[in-house]
Amino acid sequence: MNLPNIVACLLTGLFLALGSTTKAADAQKGSPPMHVYIGTYAKPDAPGIFHLLLDPATGKLTAAKPASGIENPSFVAVAPNHKFLYSVAEVDTFKGAKGGGVVGFAIDPKTGDLTKLNEQATGGASTCHVTVDHTSHCVMVASYSGGSIAACTINAQGELSPRTAFIQHTGSSVDKGRQEGPHAHSIYPSPDNRFALSCDLGLDKILVYKLDPVKGTLTPNDPPSVSVKPGSGPRHFAFHPSGKFGYLITEMGQTVIAFSYNADKGSLTELQTLSTVASPHKGNSCAEIYCHPNGKFVYGSNRGADNIAIFKIDQLTGKLTAIGHQGSGIKEPRGFGIDPTGRWMLVASQNGDNVQVFSIDGETGALLPTGEKVSVPKPVCVEFLNMAQQ
Repeated sequence: MNLPNIVACLLTGLFLALGSTTKAADAQKGSPPMHVYIGTYAKPDAPGIFHLLLDPATGKLTAAKPASGIENPSFVAVAPNHKFLYSVAEVDTFKGAKGGGVVGFAIDPKTGDLTKLNEQATGGASTCHVTVDHTSHCVMVASYSGGSIAACTINAQGELSPRTAFIQHTGSSVDKGRQEGPHAHSIYPSPDNRFALSCDLGLDKILVYKLDPVKGTLTPNDPPSVSVKPGSGPRHFAFHPSGKFGYLITEMGQTVIAFSYNADKGSLTELQTLSTVASPHKGNSCAEIYCHPNGKFVYGSNRGADNIAIFKIDQLTGKLTAIGHQGSGIKEPRGFGIDPTGRWMLVASQNGDNVQVFSIDGETGALLPTGEKVSVPKPVCVEFLNMAQQ
């Protein structure tokens, strides 16, 4: 091929690429705003679940109508059917019953506003985490102080049944100040919805249960758990989009642990452990972890060091490489979230009383401050709802 033809081919490829990018940008410009729900620590008579709107094209963030009436709705979860949202009540006594609570809301399909449906006691003190199974049939919760997990089924109207499962974790680990007993910190359905994984900070274990979402039951798996280094304090977990790998962030150990995942057996095999900080940081503890939707990166939050740690994923092995941190304007990032398009990260600064937007470079994983920020008191959790997917 002669030089003019080569140049012509290169220019044609460039124009096609630019055209494709322009079409993608134009498509995003025509998309409705994404709804974002922020769980916080709040009094019952104060706004507790904040409703924000994210422009998927520009990253602009604005406030919408919040919901109140719940004490400490620290963690929220949107059902996969996009019709309902569920929140914990992170308290020790709920409606006169010992333990925390879980509350259901209907989501207005036009505005995204929340209307309370009903609530149930969880039986475990300080209920701190909630998820919905992939078929929207049941809600699962973890209670930190109570050291327990529970489940409730969901009816067609989104209402929660009384508990259909309750499991009290038992045991302890090496740190007598923080691991004197079980502290269930989170629970997640597996990608195929056959299992549920619960991270217990007090036991240094990820416990695995067989899940029946229709009946709302949880049964110990065989093997029933995987242990991590004593004193690590497992907190949150993220499955890789492929379903082949999983990543655990440890609150006390300040590490991310990579696992291979056997979907048939519901079992985890440890691959690697990496620090979330470049050098030891006194008073630091970790909180949230997410995989990027493209499967190339893992992000974890450092409280104390006040930044988001960034790791690159080897797509073949699942192993990680630490590639940097982003801490601009962040103060105790207890929670964060990545929007479904993978373009934006919203970071909840609990001590900064705000939620701010970072753009994500899908090729390098880098996080760039956009300057977009909304005031939210004591934000803890970030959940997205993309109405365009309905």
